[in-house]
Amino acid sequence: MKLARFTEGGTTRLGLVEGNEIADLASADERLPADLRLLLDQGEDAWQRLPALAARARRLPLDAVRLEAPLVPRKFLGLGMSFRSHVEHAKTKGGSAPPHQIWFNKQITSVNGPFDPIHLSPIVSELDYEGELALVIGKRGRYVRRGDAGAYIAGYMICNDVSARDWQRRSPTAMLGKSFDTHGPIGPWLTFAQDGPDPADMRIRTWVDGELRQDGNTAELIYSLGEMIEELSQVFTLEPGDILTTGSPIGTGQTMTPPRFLSTGQLVRIEIDGLGAIENPVIADPAAT
Repeated sequence: MKLARFTEGGTTRLGLVEGNEIADLASADERLPADLRLLLDQGEDAWQRLPALAARARRLPLDAVRLEAPLVPRKFLGLGMSFRSHVEHAKTKGGSAPPHQIWFNKQITSVNGPFDPIHLSPIVSELDYEGELALVIGKRGRYVRRGDAGAYIAGYMICNDVSARDWQRRSPTAMLGKSFDTHGPIGPWLTFAQDGPDPADMRIRTWVDGELRQDGNTAELIYSLGEMIEELSQVFTLEPGDILTTGSPIGTGQTMTPPRFLSTGQLVRIEIDGLGAIENPVIADPAAT
């Protein structure tokens, strides 16, 4: 089950993606929220009735609608240095594996649609891409044990954890370099965990202008998704709609020799097997002109 948030005819609502079509769920139940996070708040019973709604809903060609970011979360968190390939590269530069999970915060204003432009600010000189698996929390949890964590995952999305590396170095929290507006494209939809591929074996690929830059697999993750959820939920309550991005394999711009950062006019495409693809052009930040 792939649940998207889309705009058509001037309104934004939720739809189930089935092949090359999208079922307009609001046409079957006008009381259905247009906000995916609000739907997640209603609990699993609300999700389970979606196929029945889709069966009697109006259908639209997928290419006739605009896909939006599936949701705006309460919390948008990212894990750094979580792929073995990334750690091995750091070791060649004199670094070392961190002794524990290193999490950072992305401001929710960084959330961007799956095909919307990434804004390059004039104050950023080192704009980078990071293709990542994102998981979405489905229910509230505190002190969740890793073995029970699967029950707290609603599903999965693709994320481009766009990073301003020069600003990332300004603060040990990395928040500034991770939180520029538009620097969190997600989507193209939420693939529910019960219907999705094995999160421990997902191929992640990133292209820049058609050149393959990243080709990794979540099998490289140092920590399991359960370990990630256990770690975070010891500190604070995880809530429906929270997004956790799980790290990126080798091949980002800063790991190349010499580094190859993004510039305006370039196109970044990220695919994860079983989850679809997102594709975002890089443009000059219109707010800065």
